[in-house]
Amino acid sequence: MKYTLILLSFFSLSLGCKTKEKEKSFDTVTYEKVKENLADKEKDNPVNFLSVESRDRKNLFGQTVVKGNIFNKATLCTYKDIEIKLSFFSKTGVKLDEGIETIYETIAPGKSTKFKTKYFAPKGTDSVAIRILKATSDLPASAK
Repeated sequence: MKYTLILLSFFSLSLGCKTKEKEKSFDTVTYEKVKENLADKEKDNPVNFLSVESRDRKNLFGQTVVKGNIFNKATLCTYKDIEIKLSFFSKTGVKLDEGIETIYETIAPGKSTKFKTKYFAPKGTDSVAIRILKATSDLPASAK
């Protein structure tokens, strides 16, 4: 009885190991299809993969200086010529003005770029909000 139990344990462990080996096999074709699908999503929706952080201040000439970083959260797609919208708000939240600016930089996947812009903001401006409108996407040759 003792030997039977040991033999059953041994066989169940050996079967379990073979099952795990099958799970570890890598399917290159499926991986490439997923990669192409991801590349298409990143190329078609740059706004979903780009984010922006900024801060603003007034300079001696009365201009509003906006400094910020644009981050590329994509894994395959490089973006360039990023168009941003700056909205100027009063203390009470009223939108006073807005402007569109293009950042002529290239941002590789997982990287970021700094930008700086100056505006003569409307009188009464308390804050500036920035939103990414669009960008041009560049896929590396290996992902096309």
